[in-house]
Amino acid sequence: MYSLTPSLMNRDTRSDWVRLRTLILLRWMAIVGQLAAITVADRYYQMQLPLGLCYLAVGASIIANLVSIFVFPENKRLRELEAMLTLLFDLSQFTFLLYLTGGLTNPFALLILAPVTISASALDLRTTILLGALSILFVTLTAFVHVPLRLADGTILTVPVLFEFGFWLSIIIGILFLGLYSRRVSTEIRSMSDALLATQMALAREQKLTDLGGVVAAAAHELGTPLATIKLVSAEMMEELADQPLLYDDAKLIRDQADRCRDILRSMGRAGKDDLHLRSVPLASMVKEAAEPHKGRGKALEFAFYPGANGGERQPTVFRHPEVIHGLRNLVQNAVDFARTSVWIDGEWTDSTITIRIVDDGEGYPPHVIGRIGDPFVRSRRSAQDLARRPEYEGMGLGLFIAKTLLERTGAELTFANASDPFLTPEERPERSGAIVEVVWPAARLVSPNEGPLGKNQPIEA
Repeated sequence: MYSLTPSLMNRDTRSDWVRLRTLILLRWMAIVGQLAAITVADRYYQMQLPLGLCYLAVGASIIANLVSIFVFPENKRLRELEAMLTLLFDLSQFTFLLYLTGGLTNPFALLILAPVTISASALDLRTTILLGALSILFVTLTAFVHVPLRLADGTILTVPVLFEFGFWLSIIIGILFLGLYSRRVSTEIRSMSDALLATQMALAREQKLTDLGGVVAAAAHELGTPLATIKLVSAEMMEELADQPLLYDDAKLIRDQADRCRDILRSMGRAGKDDLHLRSVPLASMVKEAAEPHKGRGKALEFAFYPGANGGERQPTVFRHPEVIHGLRNLVQNAVDFARTSVWIDGEWTDSTITIRIVDDGEGYPPHVIGRIGDPFVRSRRSAQDLARRPEYEGMGLGLFIAKTLLERTGAELTFANASDPFLTPEERPERSGAIVEVVWPAARLVSPNEGPLGKNQPIEA
């Protein structure tokens, strides 16, 4: 199977996804909003604010932005510590403004959620927990310690204690909820992104193997006739030169080298793939090719191919897509990994559909994951039980996801189920008692319209 490098799949931090320029732009937006709020409160509502300290707080943000712009390049990506300190500065600056402008009586207090949400989306879990805890602490402190807001006549703006408590509680819940929600969504997006990258790598490798097989098949096919001619002529020369040992040995060497070239070309290719493009093969050949790497792993693979209702007796010729080969190979591997002794692979065709069914005699899918099969279960560690069950498996839990993604690209629909009740005793369970995977294609998406010879070989385009 395919595995991605630790730097891609097992990253402890993801702060290098955040550009400094993005945080600078967000800070400029905050600066403009803060200046507008202070100016309107002072000029329009004539509220008595400590303007010097307020503008000092805003000025600190302006200076921080200017320093970041002139010191660092525009494409600067922040490390974990740098991103945390940047967000911590914004959190502290905003808390200081809240302290100067009434604490929780300031309706803009809920904007304290912004740094935590950004951290939950882009930074490490520990950093998010730290910023979230500090946000809760700062909000709680400003609820008790702050400079009260005074109206134009000097009256202190007050709100009912119950309302102030509700506002505090809503901000705390917002920090927790938005932090968890953003974290969950961003984690799923990253997992899906990594898994799709693994799928693309797997497909690219399968495509390269297919292309290589095409080149080898083309060479074997095109060189077969001249090699046969060389062998025939060299055999005739050997008969005529039987009384001349030196020339006889040369003719024999030519024949032997022609045989060697033939054997090399055969060993590089696969039996049964002698057409140029390898575009289409019988259904059974494609399925057996996909399962071939898992035949020698100690489990019996039993194949059956038959027509369904309204299906002709003749086995259909199907397109040999790399996605189909690799997807079916992953499904067979999963069945072989968890089977006790046998895996059954059935192929069925009708006028409208092509169905591949893979069944094993193992324990089946665990009930708690059967509804999530096909999601990218990206794991960096394997349990001792998993190592004992699948000693040769080197993947990272992406096999079924890759198979599902690749096969769905070809128009297939996949169904995952268990063949029997897991609570039955071993004696009560049927022979096919494990997991079932059913892959169904519309016939028009998989069946090749050309079932005759491909014709004259054409050059393979690079």
